[in-house]
Amino acid sequence: MLVLITYDVSTASSGGQKRLRRVSKICQNYGQRVQNSVFECVVDSTQFAILKLKLLGVIDIKQDSLRIYQLGNNYKNKIEHVGVKESIDLEGPLIL
Repeated sequence: MLVLITYDVSTASSGGQKRLRRVSKICQNYGQRVQNSVFECVVDSTQFAILKLKLLGVIDIKQDSLRIYQLGNNYKNKIEHVGVKESIDLEGPLIL
């Protein structure tokens, strides 16, 4: 399933900057950054549960915001992209 994760972490303190880096790193391990604080992650239900627990363990619910959109398995016809940055086929082959 495709999961869209957006976050806004308060960086007013050094603790906030550390949380921001940790949230970003967790998301990078599960998906592709599509904008500054937006990630698309193709995960199964177990990976999704682990990802969510990790993120909830990092953010401060009194200062930060985390939004998770579950777009499901039939997500390709739900996404429209306009603009400069090319869309990446998250399930396509990865060539290095």
